[in-house]
Amino acid sequence: MKKSFLRNSVPLWAIIAFFVLAGCGYKPSSHYISKAFDDTVYVDVLVSPSEPENAVYVNDALRNMVISRFGGKVVPKAEAKTIIVASYDGTSFNPVSYDGNGYITRYRANVRMKFQIQTSKKSYQRSITSTIEENINASSTLSSALRIEAIRVGMARALDQFLAYVAAQGALKEKDDTK
Repeated sequence: MKKSFLRNSVPLWAIIAFFVLAGCGYKPSSHYISKAFDDTVYVDVLVSPSEPENAVYVNDALRNMVISRFGGKVVPKAEAKTIIVASYDGTSFNPVSYDGNGYITRYRANVRMKFQIQTSKKSYQRSITSTIEENINASSTLSSALRIEAIRVGMARALDQFLAYVAAQGALKEKDDTK
């Protein structure tokens, strides 16, 4: 008896959850992002002389974000209605903790990125700083690899913050359009 009750109640809970979310006016961030961007997007990542290997990573991540989260299409610059230019603006590393001999065991990386967005109706820019804390090993080879990984994780977080910023811009645009 219990198995049939549980089997029949799961769709009921899904339906209730749907009505609760729909009833409160919930809309996914992709809805608001589509309000901020046109459907065709050109992505340009300016290569930093201090971190040239990360430009490819940011370019791929930003293009993937446009396709998967914005629902947009990446096109050549001549065909684009929206242009996104991203640039790496540097990283600062600060020690957070030391061992008994005075060696750094944990550090904080502050990764700075700049974004410029040009749409058919509006242009704006945003500077984003993301923070990541990591442990550091005694080996300098591992420390160098950890440094690059920390920068990439920081860039990924900056891209997520950029996505949230764009969603907020879309929500503001939707609010203005309904007035």
